[in-house]
Amino acid sequence: MAHGSRLVDLVQHRIEDFLADRSSILRSISPDLAPLNAFSKRFLSGGKRFRARFCYWGWEAVTGRGGDPGADLYPVVSAAAALELFHAAALIHDDLIDNSDTRRGAPSAHRLFERVHAEAGWSGRADEYGRASAILLGDLLLGWSDELLDEGLESLGDRRAARAARTEFMRMRTEVTAGQYLDILEERAWLTRPDAEHRDRAERVIVFKAAKYSVEAPLAIGAAIAGGSAQQLHALRDFGLPLGIAYQLRDDLLGVFGDPEVTGKPAGDDLREGKRTMLIAIARERLSSGQRSILDELLGDPDLGPDQVRMLQRTIDGCGAVDEVEGLIATHLATATDALAVAPISRTAKSELVSLAEAVARRAS
Repeated sequence: MAHGSRLVDLVQHRIEDFLADRSSILRSISPDLAPLNAFSKRFLSGGKRFRARFCYWGWEAVTGRGGDPGADLYPVVSAAAALELFHAAALIHDDLIDNSDTRRGAPSAHRLFERVHAEAGWSGRADEYGRASAILLGDLLLGWSDELLDEGLESLGDRRAARAARTEFMRMRTEVTAGQYLDILEERAWLTRPDAEHRDRAERVIVFKAAKYSVEAPLAIGAAIAGGSAQQLHALRDFGLPLGIAYQLRDDLLGVFGDPEVTGKPAGDDLREGKRTMLIAIARERLSSGQRSILDELLGDPDLGPDQVRMLQRTIDGCGAVDEVEGLIATHLATATDALAVAPISRTAKSELVSLAEAVARRAS
């Protein structure tokens, strides 16, 4: 049965085979493209593979054939690998947008390219070279994710299922890009919006930037590849969307309170980036006018020191915002698991998805 570490191995091997093929194209063009090759491998060598896992279990939910040694896993493993390439591209662009120096405890892509420039002693500004190169690396991985998906879907005998999976992938791509735009919009336009709208606007970002893309869409893509019925896809969406919201709410907490040794990001990174998350919206509702003014003044200052970060953490926690977000996570997790209990899907998938839901909602990084 291709689950757990076995599934991760299959996806990793598919990614490595694909990158090896595309790397040969890069080498045939110029040896100067070596950094694109090296950094693409670097950003695809780790991670929790949550999207790949949800894609596979969406397939298993419909087929119930994960334990069948004769099952053709190539289409779904290719789709799962394509999601990982898409995710890597999104992270590279996200780090650019947020001016993040690190990703998973290591330098972000634009900082790696910046280092290449500085060490080579080239002309011009290293930071400009780094940003431009990282944009291109993200674009390259984005295009490759399409190619990898299509390679898997071309081998699928059911052409209607292939079209349905491709449609799900394209919708996901549109939604997450729209959600990313809404995220950067909120960071800059929040002051002109009524306070009463902040929570709803934060939730809209959660849904389209993260919840659908992280859980719901991968499930639907896997189920579509398996030829899932409308009822099965609907049931998986009823599970996936609330779980995806719980996933991002946990991410919002980690962005403020996460342990840098575990998250690979500096403490309070979301505070320096000025993220207008649900956590911040709730805190603003609960704080006194004076405390709210201090929060608004400091949030988004890239030069926040450790003492200021700790002060903001205490303020946000002390007003009860953290407890409320934890309550929302628990509520959304319960909604997801309740939907799963009555879903017309395989028993094995139900069991594994319950375990995945707990891992997603309770994770520390």
